[in-house]
Amino acid sequence: MKKIIQRILCIIGILISTLAALYIGLSVYYEGGFTYGTWVNAVYCTGKTVSQINTELVAADSYEKIELVLPDGSCETVFMDEIAYQTDFTGALLEIKNRQDPWRWYHNLSAASRDRSVIPTSSLDEALLDAVLSKMEFVRSRKTDEAYEVYIKKTSEGYVLINEREQVLDREACLKAVTEAIRNREERIDLLEAGCYQPLPLDPKMKETMKLWEEIAEFQDCGIVYCFGEQQEAVDASVVCDWLMPLDETVNLQHITARDAFQRDENGEFLVDQEKLEAYVDALADRYDTVGAVRQFQTTRGDVVTIAGGTYGNQIDRKAEKEYLYPAFLERKRELHEPAYLKEAWKKGTDDIGDTYIEVDMGNQHLYYYREGELVLDAPIVTGNMMRKRDTPAAVCYVYAKQKNRVLRGPGYASPVKYWMPVKGGIGIHDARWRKEFGGEIYKTEGSHGCINMPLEKAEQLYGEVEIGTPVVMFY
Repeated sequence: MKKIIQRILCIIGILISTLAALYIGLSVYYEGGFTYGTWVNAVYCTGKTVSQINTELVAADSYEKIELVLPDGSCETVFMDEIAYQTDFTGALLEIKNRQDPWRWYHNLSAASRDRSVIPTSSLDEALLDAVLSKMEFVRSRKTDEAYEVYIKKTSEGYVLINEREQVLDREACLKAVTEAIRNREERIDLLEAGCYQPLPLDPKMKETMKLWEEIAEFQDCGIVYCFGEQQEAVDASVVCDWLMPLDETVNLQHITARDAFQRDENGEFLVDQEKLEAYVDALADRYDTVGAVRQFQTTRGDVVTIAGGTYGNQIDRKAEKEYLYPAFLERKRELHEPAYLKEAWKKGTDDIGDTYIEVDMGNQHLYYYREGELVLDAPIVTGNMMRKRDTPAAVCYVYAKQKNRVLRGPGYASPVKYWMPVKGGIGIHDARWRKEFGGEIYKTEGSHGCINMPLEKAEQLYGEVEIGTPVVMFY
């Protein structure tokens, strides 16, 4: 029994001695490097020296470039290998190392997976950075301060101010800002926000140009908007700019700086070119007048046909609009304006037919009535006799009246009808009780005098449904 106890004590002593030797050995080992469980920037550091870890971190450093965002939104790039950029983690690593006690390395057992993030010190060659920037277009294109101008020019959007002195690159500020951003390891810098662009002072002539611009901007600021149904036309600067009258033909509208570039009245106010104003009204009318216009129409049969002429449509009262627009502009009115019309369709705008209309497909001898896009009625028809050159015209017209029990008269005939819906002169849609058949090719030899014949029950239904003013689209 005594021998067993001695043997156990001997084993315990050996274990204690071994563990002590192991502990002392690890402590001595960690004196030269980082203690157990040390991670820095995702690099395992246990037992490694500051120099070794610094080498690994430098090799793993991913900071390779910085983007310079220019005022126009474009970018230039500076690569770190172009400017002798170098990093060194030694200082940060020494700070971690000096806080560790190699003889108390067991304290790290509870935080073995903890990762420390450190930022290196960095250096770069500013002369090289300056040389890299100098090769970039935004730096190379910088002119002398005196070369930056202030002027006004005419564009498709109206007169605009070109102030080249508003944002001019400050070469030294740019180098300083980019250098600082690189030292902070930024990946992107907005040069405008960083103060790399500064305004240049204006001389007296430039200040006069700025005053002229204020006058022009006020002249161009028109708040009148023409409404054509769902379509609108703003009388904006792109329109109003043409109403300014240059002093003479020598005025360069692409580079205006002088106050006397435009004609003025005795009060110094700009004169309005009324001829140009009236030409604008005519152009609007040309665009939105649809009476007799050429239209593209999607047919029920599936194709698109071109139809010219007819009585249906909108016609702007040009005289009334010219009388409205000149004083409204001078009074600086700001309003939505619906023009006066000599003739009005159901809908305004370039698409004046809308989704409620009568479609007369004379090629297929069929009539359709759509209301709000839904087919309400369709029927076979007979149109004008082609052999006798009484063809029903292809046109866009409208139902301009409705009558019951009418006698239609012409050379050699008098035809009583129950339902009469005229669409163009003496041409209309009506019942034809004398006909037993409709559709097919009857119209080519036995057609009407030009009217659109329908079966009685269909004519009665259409008469009850359709309203005066409904568009009638007729085509072959």
